[in-house]
Amino acid sequence: MEISYGALAGLIAAVVFLILVLFTIPVLLKAAKALDKAADTLESADESLKQLTTQADSLMKQSNELLDKVNDLADDVNGKVSTLEPVVKAAADLGESVSDINTASRKMAKRVSKYQTGHAGLIASFLVSAFARRRRRRGEK
Repeated sequence: MEISYGALAGLIAAVVFLILVLFTIPVLLKAAKALDKAADTLESADESLKQLTTQADSLMKQSNELLDKVNDLADDVNGKVSTLEPVVKAAADLGESVSDINTASRKMAKRVSKYQTGHAGLIASFLVSAFARRRRRRGEK
């Protein structure tokens, strides 16, 4: 049995191809498993994104409702502040008037105290002597 060179080359090529296929099969199986895991990961990521989107929509609706309430509250506060503004201005004017009265009364008190310091002694001694005379007269009668 004689084999020609062409048949021998074909036989060697077939054996090499068989070895190549045998070594490639485990690599392809691992790649298939990795792709399955990647597909599972993508599915779970997709589900998570759907849940997050739903929760974000709900949160945005609640935020919008809350912002509407805050806007209403701000409008109410602005209305009340504009109502109170004249009262606050009147109180400020009253405070200024009271301050002016205090300043004027302090000036008057200083003037009176300067005047009374000199004359207080004279008035006190006059009153003491007048009361003493009155007692003596009553005591004599």
